[in-house]
Amino acid sequence: MALNLPQKIGALTTITPGDQVGATVPKPSIAPMPVANLRCAIRASGETEALTPPLSPCRSPIRTDLAVACRALTTDLTAETSPDVQEQKHLLEVPKGEGVPVYVMLPLDTVKPDGSLNRKKAMYASLMGLKKAGVEGVMVDVWWGLVEKDAPTVYNWNGYTELMEMAKQVGLKVQAVMSFHQCGGNVGDSVTIPLPRWAVEEMEKDPDLCYSDQWGRRNYEYVSLGCDTLPVLKGRSPVQCYADFMRAFRDQFASYLGNTIIEIQVGMGPAGELRYPSYPELDGTWKFPGIGAFQCYDKYMRSSLQAAALAAGKPEWGHSGPTDAGGYNNWPEDTAFFRKEGGGWNGPYGEFFLSWYSQMLLDHGERIVSAASSIFSDCPGVKISVKVAGIHWHYGTRSHAAELTAGYYNTRFRDGYLPISRMLARHGAVFNFTCLEMRDCEQPADACCRPEALVKQVASAAKEAGVRLAGENALPRYDETAHEQVLNAATSGDADDKMVAFTYLRLNPELFKYENWKKFVAFVEQMRKGKAQSREVVEREAELFVQATSPLVQEAGVALMSA
Repeated sequence: MALNLPQKIGALTTITPGDQVGATVPKPSIAPMPVANLRCAIRASGETEALTPPLSPCRSPIRTDLAVACRALTTDLTAETSPDVQEQKHLLEVPKGEGVPVYVMLPLDTVKPDGSLNRKKAMYASLMGLKKAGVEGVMVDVWWGLVEKDAPTVYNWNGYTELMEMAKQVGLKVQAVMSFHQCGGNVGDSVTIPLPRWAVEEMEKDPDLCYSDQWGRRNYEYVSLGCDTLPVLKGRSPVQCYADFMRAFRDQFASYLGNTIIEIQVGMGPAGELRYPSYPELDGTWKFPGIGAFQCYDKYMRSSLQAAALAAGKPEWGHSGPTDAGGYNNWPEDTAFFRKEGGGWNGPYGEFFLSWYSQMLLDHGERIVSAASSIFSDCPGVKISVKVAGIHWHYGTRSHAAELTAGYYNTRFRDGYLPISRMLARHGAVFNFTCLEMRDCEQPADACCRPEALVKQVASAAKEAGVRLAGENALPRYDETAHEQVLNAATSGDADDKMVAFTYLRLNPELFKYENWKKFVAFVEQMRKGKAQSREVVEREAELFVQATSPLVQEAGVALMSA
C-alpha cells in the first residue's frame, strides 16, 4: 500500500542501526560553505544581483576545504556488512507519484584516481538519506580518464561496481554518464580528471586532434569532432573508442542494467554536453557573458570546411571561419559578424558557415547516439539521453552569438533546437537540458539573458519532434525560488508535457544543512506529486520528516565534510 509523507515519517521516527551508518552523533555545527571566491556565487551587478552563467557540473564546486574535526564512522559500509538494508527495505520504499522523479548528481570525485570508491561511509549515509527523502536515484560520471586511463581497452570498473551495488542495496536508480571529456582546469573545479594518458599522448603528438580557435589556442577538454572517424587514437577512431567503452560498460554491468542502471547519458563534448568548447574558463580565456569563439581551426575541421565550400561553389569561403566575429569576451555589437544591423551572421556567407558548423556538431551527435542506441538496444528498461547546454546569455539579441559559437544555429529567425530534437527522436533518446532553475530577473539585463524563454523554446522543439525532455539545474541552488522555478518548468502543461526526470546539482555538505535539506525534501515531494499539494502542506510534512531523519542526515553531512 502506498504511503504518504506523514506515514513515511511515522515509520522513520525510530532510526534503526540499519538506517544509520554508525552510532548517532550529536548535531554538528556545520559552518557555511565559503562562496566569495567561487564562480557559481551570486554576485552584485550594479543595483541588482545576478547569477553567473550555467556552469557545467564539471565546473561547479562540490566540496569545500573545511577543517572540521569529525569522528570516524565506525561501521564498515561494504555490501557484506550492511545486510540489514534488505531487512529494512519496507522503510525505504517510496510510493510512485504522478509528477517528475528527482535524481541527484554525485560528486565529481565519487571514484578516486586509483579506481576505488571514494568516501564509502559518507556515500552510504548520503544514499540512505536521499532514498528516505523520496529521491528516485543518483547520477554519476563514469570517467573515461579513470576507467581506461592506463592503456587502450584496459578497463578498471572497481569503484563503479561498488557504487552500483551500494545503490542497488539502498534501492536507488542510477543515471550513468559516459564522460568522455576532461574535468578540471576551470574556476571552481574541485578535481582534475584528464583524458586517458594514452589519448593525451596522441593529442600532444598531433595538436590538431584538439579543438582550436583562430588564435591557435588548443583545447584538451575533448577530442575534436573533426577526426571522429579517423584512426588517430592508437589505431582506433574516437567514436570507436567511445563505442568500445560503452560496450565494455554494458558487459560489466549487465546484471544492473534495467533495474538499477536505468539511463545512459552519452557525453558528446566539453562538460559532457553536445557543443563546442566555445567558452573555456581556463586561465581566464572566457568570462561571462562573453560571446565565445568558434572552434573550427584544427586541420581536420578546416579540411571539412574547404570541402563544403567547394561543394557550395564558393571555394573562397573555405579558408577559415569568420574573421570579424570578435574574441571570447566581446559582445555581439562589438563585432561586424554578430551585430544586429548588417551582421555577417544573417548574410549568405554567414548562413553557409553556420549551417556547416552546426551540422558538423549534429553529425557528431548522431554518430555517438547511434552507437549508444545500438549497444544498449537489448537492455530493456534503459534509456539513452544527451545533454545540451543552456546558453541563455545574449539570447535576447537577434544573432544569439553565444549559442552560435557553441554550435547551436539558433537566431531570432531560426530554431536551432528543433534539428537537435529531431536527431535525438530518431534514436529514441531523451533531450536533457540545463538552467531550469534560472529566472530572467536574476540575470544581468544588459547581457540580454533570457533563460526562461530559452527553456520554453527547447520544450516546444522537443514536443514538436516527439522527443522526451529531462532537465537539470545549472548552478547549485537551495532556495525555494529556484525550486519553484524548476517545479513550474518540469510539471507545466498536461501530462504529455511534463519532463521525464529532473537531476539536481549536486550532492554536497551544503545540501545536508538543516534548512537546505528541509526545503529540498519539500521540493522532492512536490515534484513527485506534480504540484498536487500546496507548498505550505508539503513544508509542514517536510519539517516533521527532517526531524525524524536528522541523525542520518547529520551523519551524512559530517561524513562528507570530514572526507
